Amino acid sequence: EIQLVESGGGLVKPGGSLTLSCVASGFPSGFSFSTTDMNWIRRVPGKELEWLAGINGGSDYIVYADGVEGRFTISRDNAKAKVYLQLDRLETADTGTYYCALGWRSTSGKRGQGTQVTVSS
Repeated sequence: EIQLVESGGGLVKPGGSLTLSCVASGFPSGFSFSTTDMNWIRRVPGKELEWLAGINGGSDYIVYADGVEGRFTISRDNAKAKVYLQLDRLETADTGTYYCALGWRSTSGKRGQGTQVTVSS
C-alpha cells in the first residue's frame, strides 16, 4: 500500500518561510514514484480542501493555484521518493494542515496525515 508522510510544518511569523517534505513508499509492482504525478493540498480551518500545486513525474510540468503562485514552489527528488513545497512570504491565511497527495491537480487522491503550518506573530 502506498504511504505518504509529510513533515516540516511548524510555527512561523508572517513573511517567514518553511519547507515541507513528503516521502512516498509502498508503490506496487509496475508503478513507481518517478512516474507518479504529485500534488500539495491544504485544509484551512473552516474551508474545503484546497489544491495548491502539482508536479509531474519528470518535473516537466509544474502548476500552481493562483493564490500561491510566486510564493510557493513545488519540487521533487525521485531518487529519494520525495516531493517538497517551499513556502515563502507566508501569510496568516496560509495557516492550515498541508498534505501531499497523488494525482494531477486533484484534492481527491490518496494523501498523508498532513503537517500543520501555523503563521502567527
